[in-house]
Amino acid sequence: MATPAASSAAEAPKIVWNEAKRKFESEDQKAYIEYVLRENGKVMDLVHTFVPSSKRGLGLASHLCVAAFNHAKSNSISVIPTCSYVSDTFLPRNPSWNSVLYSGPGEMKSSI
Repeated sequence: MATPAASSAAEAPKIVWNEAKRKFESEDQKAYIEYVLRENGKVMDLVHTFVPSSKRGLGLASHLCVAAFNHAKSNSISVIPTCSYVSDTFLPRNPSWNSVLYSGPGEMKSSI
């Protein structure tokens, strides 16, 4: 009997939106991307991404970003990429998300 392809391939980690703590996180809550809402909730400032050393190199930070960007896009929220991982690594590798970026007066950049 053939084994389903999904079981042999690595499955994408489950990312959970923790609205109360303003972050998207792995199921075990050890990896996360934090945000601050600005402009009355119309802008999501992604301020910090963290992946523990034991989970680095598995693409988890990218999965966290995708969850945050998908949430922003589906809720008509613009994104400010204050976190250096988001601005310097994720976005250059995933330019299709540039359409979700905030482009307002003064091109807001967080002071965090």
